[in-house]
Amino acid sequence: MNTLISQSTAWAALTQHQQQLAHTKIRDLFSQDKQRFERFSVTAAGLFLDYSKNRLTTETLNLLQQLAEEAKLKEWIIHLFRGDKVNNTEQRAALHTALRNRANTPILVDGQDVMPQINQVFQRLQVFTEAVRNQQWRGHTGKSINTIVNIGIGGSDLGPAMVIRALKRYQSPNLTNYFVSNVDSTHLSQILAQINPETTLFIVASKTFTTQETLLNARSARRWLIEQLGSEQAVAQHFVAVSTATQKVVDFGIDPANMFEFWDWVGGRYSLWSAIGLPIMLAIGKEHFEELLSGAYELDQHFQTASFSHNLPVLLGLIEIWYVNFFNASTQAILPYDFSLELFPAYLQQLCMESLGKRVTREGQPVDYATGPIVWGAPGNNGQHAFYQLLHQGSHLVPADILIALHSQYPLSGHQEAVLSNALAQAHTLMQGRNAVETESVLRDLGGQGESLKQSVAHRTFPGNQPSNIILYSTLSPKTLGALIALYEHKVFVESVCWGLNPFDQWGVELGKQVANSLLPVLSGENRDIAHDPSTDGLIRYIQQHR
Repeated sequence: MNTLISQSTAWAALTQHQQQLAHTKIRDLFSQDKQRFERFSVTAAGLFLDYSKNRLTTETLNLLQQLAEEAKLKEWIIHLFRGDKVNNTEQRAALHTALRNRANTPILVDGQDVMPQINQVFQRLQVFTEAVRNQQWRGHTGKSINTIVNIGIGGSDLGPAMVIRALKRYQSPNLTNYFVSNVDSTHLSQILAQINPETTLFIVASKTFTTQETLLNARSARRWLIEQLGSEQAVAQHFVAVSTATQKVVDFGIDPANMFEFWDWVGGRYSLWSAIGLPIMLAIGKEHFEELLSGAYELDQHFQTASFSHNLPVLLGLIEIWYVNFFNASTQAILPYDFSLELFPAYLQQLCMESLGKRVTREGQPVDYATGPIVWGAPGNNGQHAFYQLLHQGSHLVPADILIALHSQYPLSGHQEAVLSNALAQAHTLMQGRNAVETESVLRDLGGQGESLKQSVAHRTFPGNQPSNIILYSTLSPKTLGALIALYEHKVFVESVCWGLNPFDQWGVELGKQVANSLLPVLSGENRDIAHDPSTDGLIRYIQQHR
């Protein structure tokens, strides 16, 4: 069994080094080094990273890079891009990077080049997309399509929904997009009440075509369509599938010619680059979808070739490890000062927490250190009037990534300057704070004195020293968004390698599905047997009595 990374030389050195920096103020690090901003900032793939507002020094970075080297990060990056079975618990490659391989260089899985398959499916997606967008695809009554409803969950929902929301500026004005994921019938019913069955296309996204939530919603939508249009034959013109389960798709009533495949080496939360991205391509068109892929490819190239000291994903991953394992930070805030990235924090919750929420290594050995932090966040200005109070004066260490567009997708006079001033002010204040002496001076200038002044000082002092990474980009174009998503994908991979985790399985999710499937017959009245824990059994009896 491999030795845990916590037993490495670099880990021990970092533990000792943290004790030296434990009480260091970031503001003092700037005072000591006038070139700190220049030395602790990097540019790649249209993204500018300023990581100078962190509790770290050059020695910290050197030790973190040593940790990455001891974890053999360079070798693991090669394994990932080469198509090796880095998902060891499922004996699969994790080749989402092949889906955006714009150079089209051969990539082998089990000795077979996967690029011809990828290109073939991509061409089919393009043909279908153009038919819908050019109003050549007709529904059962002969009308063209103007509404797309994607039915999926997890990676089949969060990724496409986030991208379409982020790139609304680039969408066809002739198409409206909806996403259904929740089995609460409210979600589907509210959407069905708004759409016209004659002009709606449903995309059912499920690799196995057995996902409980997706199939329940899909069957209900199918039933609604048939009731509205009066014929089961309508299903073929109004439903397409993203799946690999041909027979199940045919049994549903979907023409297999309208089934778009992806592969077992595409994980759900890494799948928006695949046929799962069909609603994205329909919304923004194939040219802009290709730009999305190109941005990710450019970041992929950077990740593979840049030195650790100038590598954006490596730096972000190592900095997060620094806080999680050596400062006991249990959370990471994602604060986009770009309203188009409204869904980005939720997308990153799945990407990061499903990938890094593990307590054993690839070999099954329990870890003795913290792994993935809790990821959360909201668009910046909204968050300032919600949870920033905790960031500024609360008792938790909360590292933050602050994402800022220099230019809005929808420019209005004076607005972007206000966005930029708020973003920079928050990053500055989180780091700088305001100590008691400074606060008292400010209050005295405002006329404060005596006992009331002393009481006010305590309430109006800000400890500061909250770290943040600033990620700047010109405007949120498809290419920039592709690079941004790939940046976080690779950041997660860096952390997984250093922690010794497999980031590509999700057995915790699978267990929940299994238990839900066992409970469904009981709650549906098909099976009266109850054999769970006493609390669950009691809840089942209560539900049965009161429904």
